[in-house]
Amino acid sequence: MSTFRYLMRDTFRLLFRHWGMSLLTLFSISAVFFLLGASSLLSLNARHLLDNVEGQLTVQAYLKAGTDLAAARDKVQSFGNIVQITSVTPDEALERLKARLGNRAEVVTLLGDNPLPPTLEIRVERASHVPPLARRLVAMAEVDDVVYAGGLAEKLSRLSSFVGRLSMAILVIAIVAAVMVLFNTVRMAVYSRRDEIHVMLQVGATQTYVALPFVLQGMLLGMAGAALAALTLLKGYASAVDVLASTMPFLQFLRDGALLARLGVVLVGAGISLGWIASWLAVVRFIRAAMKPL
Repeated sequence: MSTFRYLMRDTFRLLFRHWGMSLLTLFSISAVFFLLGASSLLSLNARHLLDNVEGQLTVQAYLKAGTDLAAARDKVQSFGNIVQITSVTPDEALERLKARLGNRAEVVTLLGDNPLPPTLEIRVERASHVPPLARRLVAMAEVDDVVYAGGLAEKLSRLSSFVGRLSMAILVIAIVAAVMVLFNTVRMAVYSRRDEIHVMLQVGATQTYVALPFVLQGMLLGMAGAALAALTLLKGYASAVDVLASTMPFLQFLRDGALLARLGVVLVGAGISLGWIASWLAVVRFIRAAMKPL
């Protein structure tokens, strides 16, 4: 119990002895984790928007006259990566055309016999699945023509890949920045107590006993900075989404409260973990140097 009291006393002594540096570290860590959380939300929203757009991509396969629609549908279903297939008979296609023409639907009657072919409307999981599917459909003997937004599908696929790489780059930069800030803060605290640490080691204190207050200092700073960033980010995100939704109602932004709460927990956990790693690296390096014989 006395050991625990010593650890907590010394930890808070380290925090308040250099309170200016502690505050600077706290705000620096907060800014880093705010950037990390914002990049995560950007990536999640980009993926959400892409998924919604990709889900609306439809490949239309126009079949030859007399083709068994059900058999063709079963054959296409076996290709995989398909979300939904809708069979459209010539009569159904004609009714759709009349509905689109509205008041001009009478023009269709001038065509005589129904010239529209049976059609398969196919939705896939990802935009990248559209071109391969289109090639397989063109190769089918039952298919007369294939229509799809090929350019849009390819652009969405490239955009999805770019967003993933950008988020990863921001993640790496933010982690490195957080580790460097915490490392330097703890290293300064260690340096300010170098004589005391040296004496403690000489009289028999273990390396763990000496290092723990500094490690706890780094963990508390990392946790507090990440928690502050998470609260600011989630509160600001809710307001930003309300404004964006009112100006761009055609876009669907993430509003999953459970997902946002998990993101906040992950940020706090990352702050504690990075604080522990950075402070341990800083203090162990110094202790090992102090343990070397003169």
